[in-house]
Amino acid sequence: MRHAFVLTALASALAAGALLMVPGASAQRGAVLEGTAETRAALAAALAARRAAETRSARLEREADSASDALERTAREAAAVAARIQQAEAGIAAAEARLALAARERATLREQLGREQQPVMHLTAALQQFSRRPLALSLLRAGSVEDVVHLRALLDSTVPQVRARTAGLRARLARSRELQEESFAATAFLRAEEARLAERRRELAALETRQREASREARAFAAREAERALALGEEARDLDALVAELDRAAALRTRLAALPGPLLRPARPEQALAAPAAEPAPAATLAAPPTPYLLPVDGRTVRGFGEGQGASASRGLTFVPRPGGQVVAPAAGRVAFAGSYRGYGRIVIIEHAGGWTSLVTGLARTDVTVGETLVAGAPMGIAARADPEVTLELRSGGEPVNPLRFVG
Repeated sequence: MRHAFVLTALASALAAGALLMVPGASAQRGAVLEGTAETRAALAAALAARRAAETRSARLEREADSASDALERTAREAAAVAARIQQAEAGIAAAEARLALAARERATLREQLGREQQPVMHLTAALQQFSRRPLALSLLRAGSVEDVVHLRALLDSTVPQVRARTAGLRARLARSRELQEESFAATAFLRAEEARLAERRRELAALETRQREASREARAFAAREAERALALGEEARDLDALVAELDRAAALRTRLAALPGPLLRPARPEQALAAPAAEPAPAATLAAPPTPYLLPVDGRTVRGFGEGQGASASRGLTFVPRPGGQVVAPAAGRVAFAGSYRGYGRIVIIEHAGGWTSLVTGLARTDVTVGETLVAGAPMGIAARADPEVTLELRSGGEPVNPLRFVG
């Protein structure tokens, strides 16, 4: 009788295991587009980007709290919210990578369990047949007592073997349940990050409205500058020529700003002395790069600096961010150009101190205006919602420089 109970319990357990092995019983929906190694690398990159964005937002919030000027405080608050948006975007990417890894491992487990399903089901059927045979019927048949003795001896050696041989199967089933729980947790985290992202975007929209209202007085001048920049964009034969013209305009503004102010007429002109000769300007030296320097978007790098791009080499870095991903200013500076440019979507060109220039292309929307002064990390716009691709170029004196040299 004891063995009958053992067989019944074992058969029930194996039958339950066979039900768990049905491929569609707990499958994670959604296609996995990348291999395991690539997905793990994407997960690590997303987690690192999330930590960096969180650190940057905390720093910008502290700077906003200590700012005395209202415009500067609002600008840093907007940059902090943009960092929070990128933090949420990176969190979503991390959750998606976790789901992809769990789905891939569960698919592998389903394949393994599917191969073992048939022999386990056959064993289950045989054990259930043994367990249904009444013991009293066996005792009434001739030779049945000897059969029972032989059966008991057989079971004493068989049951441990069955348990040992199904240990791996039970471990796989347990791992499948763990993966299902991990998928549920990742899905809950994904939904929470999506809710945070939506809230941060609403917060940023409100801050940008405040900024526009606060800078209403400067709009007329900014509009004139924007018109001149757009006209220059129409005249420039290509993007390099546009950047060069903007660099020359920036150098001219710097020279004009350095000129001395007008001299007051002396009270007794006859006693006026000739002005001393101006000292020669010091030799030009390579200025330090803008610091801190950030990547404008979080995403996968698809083209590095110097890589082949048609007949020429790439002059910057090209990323594939999330559709509609937040784009931020890589460093502090003045907006020299913001708008559409043929073949590049909407672009933003930022002038930094010391003759450095950043060029960001591939935006679907720009949220900055020509002449506006940006802090590092300030929101500039969003990437495209279909096939997004954002390129960053950094130039010093017109010459392209690898931005990764200065990204902290």
